[in-house]
Amino acid sequence: MEINGKQYHINLSENQGARYALVCGAPERVEHIASFLNIPSYITRNREFLTYSGLLDNEKVLVTSTGIGGPSAAIAIEELYSVGVRTIIRIGTCGGIQGDIRSGNAIIATGAVRMDGTTKEYAPIEFPAVADFEVTSALIEACKSMKLSYKTGVVQSKDSFYGQHNPKSSAVSFELLEKWEAWKRCGVMASEMECSTLFVIASLRRMRAGAVLQVIWNQESANDGVENTTVKNNNEVIKIAVTAMKHLIANDKKAS
Repeated sequence: MEINGKQYHINLSENQGARYALVCGAPERVEHIASFLNIPSYITRNREFLTYSGLLDNEKVLVTSTGIGGPSAAIAIEELYSVGVRTIIRIGTCGGIQGDIRSGNAIIATGAVRMDGTTKEYAPIEFPAVADFEVTSALIEACKSMKLSYKTGVVQSKDSFYGQHNPKSSAVSFELLEKWEAWKRCGVMASEMECSTLFVIASLRRMRAGAVLQVIWNQESANDGVENTTVKNNNEVIKIAVTAMKHLIANDKKAS
């Protein structure tokens, strides 16, 4: 949806667009992520959507915040698509679910549990929320090339932060607690709020999308009395995403 030639929410015009974008939830992370690109510059801000741009291998890359959760992320993804973006990597944060997940770990999401409402307006619930194989492979190769440790697997995408962190206060606490146990049994790695939306919309719009997430902490470990420091420095996952995007751009140029 355009108003005066610009996307209604992210406030970008088509000539400000790019084929590639890095996205994150929080606006305050955008400038920092852009600093890892060449010639970073501010473009625009509207509501929770802040956009910078920079260069990788002389190719323009946008860095845009999506805000928290599916509805806001869907708006950003749809409007980035409208200005030409066809490859997106999410740089996010998450909370660990499995006992061997530690604060500071990097998780490359291969898919997401669709415990959100937004994607139900895009695809039947039977349709899986999966990351693009090429983008996921680039993220893995980036970790290997930088000799960084990482884990891959499915994450849970939820709509309610406090539905996870204070489920007993909910009228449907029984359902939330039962499903949490199911995710643990199924080997779901971590919990976050945007991957399912990104993956489903990207599939529908024929975009490539992937995600690398930093574990902030692990509530399961905390509940078990395991030392569980909070790690907020996300430089490692930024470097992984930027390196992966550079690989994708180089490969695209070779193929063209």
